[in-house]
Amino acid sequence: MRLLAVAVAGRGLVDPAEPVFTAGDEALLRGRAVFETVRVYGGRPFRLDDHVARLASSSAGVELPAPDRDECRRLAVLAVDAVGPSDLGLRLYWTGTTLVATAAAIPAELEEARRRGIRLVSLPLGADAVRPGWLFSGVKSTSYAVNMAAEAEAKRRGADDALFLAAGNVVLEAPISNIWWRRGEALFTPALELGVLAGVTRATVLELAPPRFRVVEGTFTFDELRAADEAFTSSSIRELLPVVELDGSPIGDGAPGEAARRLQSELRLRATG
Repeated sequence: MRLLAVAVAGRGLVDPAEPVFTAGDEALLRGRAVFETVRVYGGRPFRLDDHVARLASSSAGVELPAPDRDECRRLAVLAVDAVGPSDLGLRLYWTGTTLVATAAAIPAELEEARRRGIRLVSLPLGADAVRPGWLFSGVKSTSYAVNMAAEAEAKRRGADDALFLAAGNVVLEAPISNIWWRRGEALFTPALELGVLAGVTRATVLELAPPRFRVVEGTFTFDELRAADEAFTSSSIRELLPVVELDGSPIGDGAPGEAARRLQSELRLRATG
């Protein structure tokens, strides 16, 4: 995403081209930092307090001191207001010493991806049925090398994104998104106990789905997902993206489904209303 504004604790607004992290910061040396990504609608960050709370939770998970929550909100507003009443991608970064907020343009290609749907390829994560407890389960760390490698591998295979599987072909999540699927009037999504990220947009879908859809959180296999009537991913910037293909085979009829369309519309209404 193209940066439009940058705000730094103790400095205020800075030129987006200006460096904001020092060469000795562990965020650069070891990837030991946390971040949040917030969708901004018409200059209004959606569920900012939830994102700030998760930033603090992620900080505890990687043993960083807690960020100043009021300063997080102040920098977020400063960066967004510098751009004006636009739809933006807002990011908060915390390294333990440096707190930064950035505002960037929303990628234009997202709406085309939403219209046509996306293709996923499955990638096994390893031998354990769930992530080992010593890994950063549910933490948004800047150590995203594996996630980015997964996205690159998906594109190498001619797909749009990846889907992580644990041992036993247990469905987990996409590199930067939660996964959902529908069978009949029931929506399924992997439980947080599997170590998937507690997405803020995931939480919003859980609120919006009833009573039209019954939501089931649990442990599900790849075959259960493959037999779905439709599927979609959820994340803050991308919102809901229909999944139309998995490992080269269509999901349902191979077209974006009604649940994804309905919930995307209701998400936008919740965020902008």
